[in-house]
Amino acid sequence: MMISIIRLTTILVLMVMPSITVEDTVAQDSYNKTDCGNSKMPFNKSTIMEAKPWGCTLRLSPHVHPSQYVLYISLIIKNNSFSGYVEITITLETPQSFIKLHSNNLDITETTLDSKSVTAFSYPKYQFWVVVPDNELCAGTYKLRIQFNGHLSNTMMGFYRSVYTNIDSDEQRYIATTQFEPTYARSAFPCFDEPLMKSKFKISITRPSDNNFIALSNMNQECEEVISPTNGLTVVHFANTVPMSTYLICFIVCDFQSIEPVKTDQGFSIRAFARRGQQQNLKYARFVALNSINYYVEYFGIKYPLPKLDLISIPDFAEGAMENWGLVTFREEDIEYDECTSSSYNKEQVAVTVSHELAHMWFGDLVTMKWWNDLWLNEGFATYMAVKALQVVQPDWDYDTMLLINILHDVMGLDDKISSHPIVQEVSDPDEIDSIFDSISYNKGSSILRMLEETLGKDVFRTGIISYLKKHQFNNAQTDDLWYELQIASQNIVDVRKVMDTWTRQTGFPVVSATRDGTKLTLKQHRFLTDPNAIYSVDSSPFKYKWEIPLTYITSENSAIAHKIWLCSNQDSVTIDRTNIEWIKINYRQIGYYIVNYSNDDWCLLSNLLKKNINALSAADRANLLYDSFSLAEATYISYEIPLTMAKYLISEYHYVPWNVAFIKLQTLWYKLVDRPVGPQYKCYLQHLLRGVNEDLWNDSISRTYLERRNRELMIHIGGLCDVPIYKKKIYEIFKKFLDQKIPINVDIKYFVYCYGIASGNTDDWNKVWDLYLKEQDPHLRLKFLGALTYTKDSSLLSTLIQYSKNEKYIRSQDFFSFLYDICQNVLGPPLVWNFIRNEWEYLVKRFTLDDVGLGNIIVNTCAYFQTQERLDEMKAFYKKYPDAGAGKLDRTTAMETVVNNIKWLEHNEAFITNWMKNNN
Repeated sequence: MMISIIRLTTILVLMVMPSITVEDTVAQDSYNKTDCGNSKMPFNKSTIMEAKPWGCTLRLSPHVHPSQYVLYISLIIKNNSFSGYVEITITLETPQSFIKLHSNNLDITETTLDSKSVTAFSYPKYQFWVVVPDNELCAGTYKLRIQFNGHLSNTMMGFYRSVYTNIDSDEQRYIATTQFEPTYARSAFPCFDEPLMKSKFKISITRPSDNNFIALSNMNQECEEVISPTNGLTVVHFANTVPMSTYLICFIVCDFQSIEPVKTDQGFSIRAFARRGQQQNLKYARFVALNSINYYVEYFGIKYPLPKLDLISIPDFAEGAMENWGLVTFREEDIEYDECTSSSYNKEQVAVTVSHELAHMWFGDLVTMKWWNDLWLNEGFATYMAVKALQVVQPDWDYDTMLLINILHDVMGLDDKISSHPIVQEVSDPDEIDSIFDSISYNKGSSILRMLEETLGKDVFRTGIISYLKKHQFNNAQTDDLWYELQIASQNIVDVRKVMDTWTRQTGFPVVSATRDGTKLTLKQHRFLTDPNAIYSVDSSPFKYKWEIPLTYITSENSAIAHKIWLCSNQDSVTIDRTNIEWIKINYRQIGYYIVNYSNDDWCLLSNLLKKNINALSAADRANLLYDSFSLAEATYISYEIPLTMAKYLISEYHYVPWNVAFIKLQTLWYKLVDRPVGPQYKCYLQHLLRGVNEDLWNDSISRTYLERRNRELMIHIGGLCDVPIYKKKIYEIFKKFLDQKIPINVDIKYFVYCYGIASGNTDDWNKVWDLYLKEQDPHLRLKFLGALTYTKDSSLLSTLIQYSKNEKYIRSQDFFSFLYDICQNVLGPPLVWNFIRNEWEYLVKRFTLDDVGLGNIIVNTCAYFQTQERLDEMKAFYKKYPDAGAGKLDRTTAMETVVNNIKWLEHNEAFITNWMKNNN
């Protein structure tokens, strides 16, 4: 799953039987001891009913396995309802006194076991459906049949209804679609809803007999039959699946259309579906899908195991996309691209999302984690493999450098806090599982894989992951299974598990301090925190917050050759000889997941190097220096003089990535300082950095490279933010020509022209854009208009817009949280959103539920720039009033820590930055 937005400890694989682990044995023994499964007591139904052993754990029995589902669903879209039955072939490894599986919000009308009646009932606490036979069940194979009724969900989880308006009329249309990850299959049909419980699925579903409607599922359609001409329903039967987990099941009934399918090198077809009138916008996604799949099949040496692959654009979709095997679902803006209306950023968004989801066909679908604590095996790998695929699909994008801003820096800004969590972390209930679909699982997982590949070498890394996939295909695995295969591939040159456990099983990352002593450079490590004075116990980590660090560095002797050295967790330090070296830059291309702090003299050397010869270092290394220096200053390791002075070289910078890194860091300062007395001087500093941008900025040349197009967009964003007079004048001029004369704006700059046009405009301008937003059908343009509306400097319009968000005719639920985040980027916005959250919390919980990750994130996004004790007290009061945070438990802690750090930051840095600005502007 792609997000647009844990510690069940895994133990080393037993060497004699790699497919069975200590963890499995412990789990089974625990299950037996609590009388959850293979009871040693004589069977007594009354005693069992009284003891309620199904409540001793929220996990399913490890001794009961499904092997085949036959699922039939009769769907009535217009009534928002469905009914059906499921017949599950199950195998009992040991005698069982009861069987439990999952069911949630379903009305179950009949349960039979081998055609015999049984006692069956709901256990809502753990979302179980419990089956108790009259006599103890012997080990063997049984058929469990359950009939049920249900209603399509009013959230975007489970089996739900999505609504859209016809592009050529005002007619509302409905589709029924699914989103089962992580624990929502149970709300569509009773099932063993854990990733380890893989099975085959034979699915049939009804659709309206109207020929415009189609039904889709994971597998190819075998046949269909009209139930009866009078009821207007046709049942569609699909081929049996390969063994797969329940969260990957998908079925959709819609009236969508597809573009011409394409055939892969392997020979199967890729189809792409969208609502009528939008299907032509799927051509670029189809191109990315075709080339990504061909790359993955060749890279892994493992064929795609299904007969077809469908991509479909869903009007209402909670996340970016979902990797349902054979039927991948997407939010519209993450799959549709129109070169006449979509920007370069939109194109990248589509490419990244498609390549990420298709990587899941191997990592996640073919080989699935045993339990959600190892979610990173799915998401970290898909994130990193997408990077590798895009370097082939779009080689002109320099995506190996782009990943610094899209992946690495994003997660380091979360992982530098006490409230972060390890990659591998225990989770149990659905709220906890939902909460780990975050940047740690996706981006930190990806980042450490990148570091490991560089350490082992590309060929060894590839050999190891191919062995991992082949050994565990159609089955499940855990983190140690991956390390085992990479260990073999590396021929024991590196102790892979020893190294990688320090990165996956403890929170955070190190700062490597480089201290000069004559010709020697001594390197030491300790944990990096935004608040270095934060109190925590070193014993809370099994590795005492020390890491096995594969260091790399380049020097003035030859910046093209990267040297390697280890800084191990049990070493106090390592030393590099600097003889005949003018400068040294550690962490080549920022491949390592750590920050480097140099001595003041070395910071000055590197800063001067950038000013004298910008090409002495790669764009990745320049971006790395900017990121590290600003991060260290924010955490009070070094003075802000170092990064603010270094950033002056940006007058000569031409690459998008270093500029983007600088902007993110400088924008953070903007929000901290804009309303303070130093705000005007800081604005002048930012304006000064743009002096190197030439007049070609306003030329809509089509000869620009992709990175030049992205950089042009960024420069207009920065110029608009800090009110550069020429930018402000030119932007509003272009904006008014668009509004009043319908003169189109270049696709790459139109979003920020809309934004800063609104910021400079009046209420009449705002209302015109609001009308355009309501009428727009293109998902990218629609979101651009909505985002631009949040830039108004009229707080009453912002308040009106927030109230509009309660009406789904105006703002779809899928866009609700990103919309509030956009408002919080306006300096007027956070107090308004914060008041809305506090006043409407009960409404928000009812609408989205506490399981919603977006609702969990809302506190962090809203309070990110609060920096007063008054706001901190308000947050504490809110937490006390509403203690149940659901999937937002970790986010609440992060939000509180962020505000505390903001208050400390202002006390520590404001006076210095004020004085520095006076002396350096």
